[in-house]
Amino acid sequence: MKTSLTFTPLFIAVTATITSLAHAADPISTDGFVEGSHLNINTRNYYMNRDRRDIHTDDSKEWGQGFIGTFESGYTQGTVGFGLDLNAMLGLKLDGGGGTDGSSILPYGSGNGKAPGSFSTAGGTLKMRALDTELKAGDLLLNNPVIAGGMTRMLPQTFRGVSLANHSFDGWMIEGGQASFTKLYNQSGHRRIGTSYGTLPDHTDSRHLNWAGVSFSGVAGLTSNLYASELKDVWHQYYYDLDYTYTLNDLVSLNPGLHYYHTQDTGQSLLGSIDNNTYSLHLTMGIGHHSVTAAYQRVNGNTPFDYITQGDSIYLDNSQQYSDFNGPGERSWKLKYAYDFAGLGLPGLTSAVSYISGKTDLTKVDPNSRGYSAWYSADGKDAKHWERDIDLKYVVQGGKAKNLAVRLQWATNRGGNGYSAVDRDVDEYRVIVDYPINVF
Repeated sequence: MKTSLTFTPLFIAVTATITSLAHAADPISTDGFVEGSHLNINTRNYYMNRDRRDIHTDDSKEWGQGFIGTFESGYTQGTVGFGLDLNAMLGLKLDGGGGTDGSSILPYGSGNGKAPGSFSTAGGTLKMRALDTELKAGDLLLNNPVIAGGMTRMLPQTFRGVSLANHSFDGWMIEGGQASFTKLYNQSGHRRIGTSYGTLPDHTDSRHLNWAGVSFSGVAGLTSNLYASELKDVWHQYYYDLDYTYTLNDLVSLNPGLHYYHTQDTGQSLLGSIDNNTYSLHLTMGIGHHSVTAAYQRVNGNTPFDYITQGDSIYLDNSQQYSDFNGPGERSWKLKYAYDFAGLGLPGLTSAVSYISGKTDLTKVDPNSRGYSAWYSADGKDAKHWERDIDLKYVVQGGKAKNLAVRLQWATNRGGNGYSAVDRDVDEYRVIVDYPINVF
């Protein structure tokens, strides 16, 4: 049964709260439009190889060089200040295509499967600051639990819309916004916002996504977030998290945490009936430069936990390099070990090894589901899969190459008992080299 709550009153209420908080705050100084400006360029070299082990065909192997330029102006002087942000992105194909496309690094090719030699995009954002409230309209780089672009590929995903954020009180941040279009990280143009796992009916687009949220970090070691969003005629999605780091002494710390999502269909229910509660719990123990994490994740519902297309808006502990462990009714657990080699006199070198195991019943998926019927498998009553991840990263600490980062990632995912209806057995390798340049 659909919830009777609509998003519009919630969004208006949060916006009104932001406005009232802004009027309660003292004016803050501005550096000036030119004096506060910054220009940064990040060069990102990205290689991805998805080796599908069980079929040995249709492997995805792509290599590209990306350039991401971001200009952020300061604000004009006065109680109300105005500014401008610009971004420009260029992706160059170094290798890939001709049957090896589809890694999401480069655009999908034409009939011959070859990706174009280059692709690019550019955008701008007008911004206004009044007291402690900031309004932005245009192409947005967003990062919150319900709409996030992230940097998990060669170029970031951006969104076209409007956002509002307020920082009137120490330790609190309130925000809201609406986005109607997205630029995917392996495309030049914009498209309507869709979902990662659901299949919308032919000739049907979701219109826009509204969101509002509040973040708290006013207590040492404690953070908490509460967000609500509406993907028009698809779902309402609500999120809450609580994370606390308790330091026992100079060497030992404990970090428990919770992430929780509730997703409910709304409006025309373009993806059909959705009633999904998904949560994850983790506990991390840090001892010197070592840390060990145990996590448990559960999806309650006969649809997968879904989120916007290509988005990084999945703040769950068992969302890994390859799999999100978010199948219908899926239970999964994770064990992770991380080490910071600063303990051996090698600052900047970090590592992590993870093992995750998940189990789900794919026979409970509605084979006639409007958006998720592809998840149904008659052989998947005890479907299961596991993933092993190895992550090694080094960041140069000084000299002319300071902040140059090299990251090596390897994921192995294997399934059984009908899980192949959802995904194949895969070995995935990534090599990522970032070199940020601060122009001014």
